[in-house]
Amino acid sequence: MSRKKIADVIKSGKVLVSDGAWGTFLQKKGLKAGECPELWCIERPEDVKDIAKGYIDAGADMVETNSFGGTRCKLEHYGLSDKVAEINEAAAKISREAAGDDKWVIASIGPTGKMIIPEGEDEEDYEGDSLYISASEIYEAFKEQATALEKGGADAACIETMSGIEEAFYAIKAVKENTGLEVICTFTFEKNNQGEYKTMMGVSPELAVKTVVDAGADIAGANCGNGIERMIEVITAMRKIDKDIPILVHANAGLPQNINGVDTFPESPEDMAKTAPDLVKAGADIIGGCCGTTPAHIGAIKAAIAVG
Repeated sequence: MSRKKIADVIKSGKVLVSDGAWGTFLQKKGLKAGECPELWCIERPEDVKDIAKGYIDAGADMVETNSFGGTRCKLEHYGLSDKVAEINEAAAKISREAAGDDKWVIASIGPTGKMIIPEGEDEEDYEGDSLYISASEIYEAFKEQATALEKGGADAACIETMSGIEEAFYAIKAVKENTGLEVICTFTFEKNNQGEYKTMMGVSPELAVKTVVDAGADIAGANCGNGIERMIEVITAMRKIDKDIPILVHANAGLPQNINGVDTFPESPEDMAKTAPDLVKAGADIIGGCCGTTPAHIGAIKAAIAVG
């Protein structure tokens, strides 16, 4: 079945619901600290599929993939750099099976954890420094991941949790130039002591959305870092710069609280659902969840948006 483009459906006036957290869900299923989450796509595919299906059953219009750390740059830490294509293709296939023919698969592409060698500097000066990577290498890493995700059945690439302009630019460029996937790109902001929202690299919501639009992404947005109420301020700032581009929000279930050594997210499904209509009024077109959210949160948001 041929699915319409997500951006086209949004431009027709529909508000969509995305999925929720993956990392915390995997941990509940037994993922241990230090394990590679993405390897579960090969070794424990039914557990991964159960997560995706849980969100689809809760009413999500789209579901991500278990591929956040699926670039060569991340997988090499686990000795899995030779399995990039296999892992990412499997990740997309699993979510496609869960989504069926009617829902979208928005494949997760996270940061590489690398710094890009500044333009004009000699790459040889950075040889042996594992923190740095050339622009061409990071482009190829994103290209390798994105093409495998498309082969596995993804509809879009969700380039997420970005903090730097350059990395986001090369990720968008790699996907746009080498696949037919729609491109979503979200940044993660935190509120500083001056009351401003910035990424850890100092990028504001205004600069983020301008960069995403200029790079050719189809959908912009924000994820993680904030509960749903604070996301209203972030999206309001983005909308001042661009009133047209579709915006996706994946909010945490509140800011984490450490209770007895365990990070706990305080916002209930009802808490998030109560604020979801206000987020739509601020300019969000797709609402889902990030850390701490569950299928119950997604179901509540779906119901609240339908009523609103």
